[in-house]
Amino acid sequence: MRELDLIRRTVFSALTAAACLSGAACGIRPATADRDAGTLVIDTANYPSTLDPGKQYDADTYAVYRNIFDQLLRRDPRTQALKPWIATSWRQTDATTWRFAIRPGVRFSDGSPLTASDAAFSINRILDKKFASQQFANFSMISKATTDGADLVVHTAQPAPTLLTYLTTLSVVPERYVRKVGDEKFAAHPIGSGPYVFGEATAGSQVALKANPLWWGPRTSIRAAVFRAVPNVAGRVVDLQSRKADLATTLTPDAADQIERDPRLAVLSTPTERVAYLAFNTIKGGPATDPRVRRAIAAAIDYGALIKNLQRGYARPVNSLLTPLAFGYDKALPDDRYDPATARRLIAEAGARGRTVVMDTSPSFNPQIVQAIQADLAAVGLKVDIRSTDQPTYLKKVQDPGHNWGSLRFGRWSCSCLDADGVIYPLFHTGGIWSSYSDAGFDRLVEQARRVIDPKRRTTLYDQAFQTLARDLPGLGLFQDYAIYGANSRVRWTPDAQESFYLDTMKVRR
Repeated sequence: MRELDLIRRTVFSALTAAACLSGAACGIRPATADRDAGTLVIDTANYPSTLDPGKQYDADTYAVYRNIFDQLLRRDPRTQALKPWIATSWRQTDATTWRFAIRPGVRFSDGSPLTASDAAFSINRILDKKFASQQFANFSMISKATTDGADLVVHTAQPAPTLLTYLTTLSVVPERYVRKVGDEKFAAHPIGSGPYVFGEATAGSQVALKANPLWWGPRTSIRAAVFRAVPNVAGRVVDLQSRKADLATTLTPDAADQIERDPRLAVLSTPTERVAYLAFNTIKGGPATDPRVRRAIAAAIDYGALIKNLQRGYARPVNSLLTPLAFGYDKALPDDRYDPATARRLIAEAGARGRTVVMDTSPSFNPQIVQAIQADLAAVGLKVDIRSTDQPTYLKKVQDPGHNWGSLRFGRWSCSCLDADGVIYPLFHTGGIWSSYSDAGFDRLVEQARRVIDPKRRTTLYDQAFQTLARDLPGLGLFQDYAIYGANSRVRWTPDAQESFYLDTMKVRR
């Protein structure tokens, strides 16, 4: 194990040096001393796929846009309890109607007032199927949003136990501006009411924000922020070491080792509600359309080795495609899936020995995990063709309604909702933008669970839904993921389980 660690760290150091010498991660970025003390430079794995908050919510995208827009609600980062934000209070007036008092005096960065109409528009826009929002599944329990005076009124088709938790992810957009300029121009030049305003962007490279002088909240410590896309993990570490970046996201355990050896840097990490997982294309996935092959893949993966040897303290075991932080997770379920002998038998029964499964992934995900899975599957007789594309291309591919992607894909899923509904409903409900699986019985169970208020009844429904998933195996959980960030001594910040990345919760030492 020590020899493997030494080899791994040596290779990582070599990649780091190469990244610096190539100029890809060094020399083109301003040193800390050359920039204003109130400016924070952040290296992310990917350029945001959009700045329209209704269109996407992958981590590198919402890390940027959630600072331009205000959310209807937020969570306390320590307790996870709901807290007022744009909505200062809320109450349920009947089984399917909720009223939200909208904070008075809030203005968008163009000076126009934020009203309940803007909040209603933000919801109805996501519900419009022509808009094709990737967040539609999260809000589909809402039938419509209206206004009554200064209040936002949300109507649900049935009682909705998860409504409030999803509204923590709702960014409020300006209705008049969006209607005036259209969706495309809005995404290119977003206007929000959040603590920061969009400054400028270099497509594929970086987005610059600056403090919003009209923001209703307290003055922020960070007066400007630059988000830069640095796909290479080693490049992000180099930037931290050279003080050319203050904060880096989406790091690997190897990168954390590098950072921990530098006394000027710190690793900021926390267990999250995010689950590392595999999803299968059960419709056009080649060998993976056979449930025996899917069960073989599940039995072939050495989950304990992934956690111990590769994650090295930055992950926890899971027994389903959910984490213990989420409602609906059954801690009593066994986690005894690793069984290579069974995997070989199932592959033989399916006539799949020597066949190739295509595995889609992106640079956002730890390649060592993907390669370890490839090796595990090779050991039981399956070939794996890894196809890695940039994150926007990966997302477009796996969201293809024609299901024209590979056999399986690696992902890291978080709904920021702490509920099973936000995981298994969007990933596996028939017709969902993320789903390449269909089962009428499963659909009925998760549809019932999202309109039943009684927690015990919801738990029973989710138990049954997970039994269906265990039978058909359209996906499987690998481990509970930890967020790993690197920071220099200027940054004061504690990450949360939802990976919120709100700049107004950070401080910088000048």
